[in-house]
Amino acid sequence: MGTLAILDWVFIALYFAIIAALAWWVIKQKTDTPDDYFLAGRHLGWLIVGTSIFASNIGSEHLVGLAGSGATDGVAMAHYELHAWCLLVLGWVMLPFFIRSKVFTMPEFLEKRFSPLARTVLSGISLIAYVLTKIAVGIFAGGIVFSVLLPELSFWGMNSFWIGSILVILFTGIYTVLGGLRAVAYTEALQTLVLLFGSVLVLYYGLQAIGGWESLYQIAGPEMFDLWKPMVPEGMDSTWAPVMEEGRMAWYFNTNYPWFGMLFAAPIVGLWYWTTDQYIVQRALGAPNEKEGRRGTIAAAFLKLLPVFIFIIPGIIAFALAKSGQMQVLQQELINEQGGVITQNAQAAFPLMVAHILPVGLRGVVVAGLLAALMSSLAGVFNASSTLFTMDFYQKFKPESSEEHLVWMGRLATVVMVIIGLLWIPVIQGSRGLYDYLQGVQSYLAPPIFVVFFLGIFNKRLNKQGALSALFVGFALGIFRLAIDTPVALIEGFSYPKGSFLWIVNNIFFQYYSLIIFVVSIAVMFIVSYLTAPPSYDKIAGLTYGTLSDEDRRKSRESYTWVDTSLSVLLVLIIGFIYLYFS
Repeated sequence: MGTLAILDWVFIALYFAIIAALAWWVIKQKTDTPDDYFLAGRHLGWLIVGTSIFASNIGSEHLVGLAGSGATDGVAMAHYELHAWCLLVLGWVMLPFFIRSKVFTMPEFLEKRFSPLARTVLSGISLIAYVLTKIAVGIFAGGIVFSVLLPELSFWGMNSFWIGSILVILFTGIYTVLGGLRAVAYTEALQTLVLLFGSVLVLYYGLQAIGGWESLYQIAGPEMFDLWKPMVPEGMDSTWAPVMEEGRMAWYFNTNYPWFGMLFAAPIVGLWYWTTDQYIVQRALGAPNEKEGRRGTIAAAFLKLLPVFIFIIPGIIAFALAKSGQMQVLQQELINEQGGVITQNAQAAFPLMVAHILPVGLRGVVVAGLLAALMSSLAGVFNASSTLFTMDFYQKFKPESSEEHLVWMGRLATVVMVIIGLLWIPVIQGSRGLYDYLQGVQSYLAPPIFVVFFLGIFNKRLNKQGALSALFVGFALGIFRLAIDTPVALIEGFSYPKGSFLWIVNNIFFQYYSLIIFVVSIAVMFIVSYLTAPPSYDKIAGLTYGTLSDEDRRKSRESYTWVDTSLSVLLVLIIGFIYLYFS
């Protein structure tokens, strides 16, 4: 059953032609220095920075995972989207230090603040994480979109899943390899507009199909619109009461997202991702100064609120249409014999809405938006990975390399990432629950990085021994949990003896385990730092609040106006209103 008409294909072809033309125009610009190739010459304006950050974030995990979670759990996952305030922390707190230090990468900042080994450790972990999470998820979502929209497509024995995955990776890889961050940022700005327009169309036509907001609320049920109820078992009087299980704190895994974990553990992942991850921060590093970079992060923060409405709500609409029987196709795909949602099929909720809700022509526009999100997400990780490899590994071992040679190594690294992505397709073809999977893996890797960056900036007394100890211990705890979880996830029927140490580790709720890593990392960093000699404050001048000069403080104060402050306050108020409305 093909779902795209000739007019749809015209719009899709037009989209690819515009992207190709824009990428070609950018590629023709001068990109023969590392500064230009990896950071777009540090000339990105605030609008490009903001849209690029948003487009990089809004990728496959949202198209597939977030809309899917809307169909299964309602607005519960909106907590992660409402972490838009973390971008304000990047712009107001962290970015001034990053821009002042003139670094290319986040690991490079750790080298200046602590030691070269800290840089190497973080670079290695980041590269591995990018391959296992961002690239894998991007490939999976590309395949899902094509398999839903073009199920009959085949070529050389490959089905639509494989064809879609390969096409998205190859096309994205080409313009990323040739154009660097400038090509990525400018194409992402255009892709953001296409994605937003297309997603709003899905929301509009979905509400039309279900009969409006009131009808959606009645059919889906109020529990689908409560941010906190999914986190508390039935029978609890207060949504703020601790999650209980058999009369005790539910330290073991359950299907709910407990408020304690959401309130304290989720922000750790949010702050790590939005303020210290190369994948995101690299766009802000492309700004010429604090002012443009900060305004870019504020713009991105406002855009970040949109997924609650353009992905989660359409997922709920898909569930409501299926539950009510108003759309037989959705009912067959999403609802099981018991009347519940088929979790694995829910991952295709958004492309199913595109295929069966939108009229001909507009469908092609929205498919272009879906492809835009997939491509921007992959382009971002390709560029971030090539930057990490070239600037943090290759240049370190080949310091005599010319600027032109470094650029070509960056391109070669991107090609390698594309090849790895292609080879990864068989591994992730059968994956499910991508959004939960991503949050779990990130929760194990984020705490020590968050601790080292934030404590390193706020406390000048913390030294390289403390930072390295926190990184090694924190990563060891995270990798240990991943190693324990893997056999259970991959081997059908495998489980550890109930009550054993490995069973307890495997069953501790992932957010609680993340908090354990967080607390241990803080303790290790402080204890080791204060048991060893303090760092040389002259060498870390300008890299911590305690070593800022009067000139540094003056420049930061002059980099913002009342407009920046007012918009930041407005964003926080909007987030508060959304929490109140969906409670």
